[in-house]
Amino acid sequence: MPNPLCHFELMTNDPEKCKDFYGKVFDWQFDDQSMPGYTLINTGAEPTGGVFPKPPEAPMVCANLYFSVDHLDALVAKVTELGGSIIVPKTPIPGVGHFAMFADPEGIVIGVMQPAE
Repeated sequence: MPNPLCHFELMTNDPEKCKDFYGKVFDWQFDDQSMPGYTLINTGAEPTGGVFPKPPEAPMVCANLYFSVDHLDALVAKVTELGGSIIVPKTPIPGVGHFAMFADPEGIVIGVMQPAE
């Protein structure tokens, strides 16, 4: 399977300001109801996105990118084998699938998502 970009997130200090800005720039629509504490972004096409407040332990605001994978466990093992480090271990998202985040050997953080079967 190819590994297309399947989701992105904007981790921000001010979600309302972020939504106002990107809503005006790209005419995106936002859903604050489906997942409390997490705003879904409808860009009008795939991929979709999300906006959420930066947790205190996160070093900075950022954009997170998620790529679709068929076998998350195998990919996480390969990342470690090749010198990457796991930032967020395999985590379930009810009704969606599982995700994980890793840093490559240079420290670039990437997310991966395995859809629910």
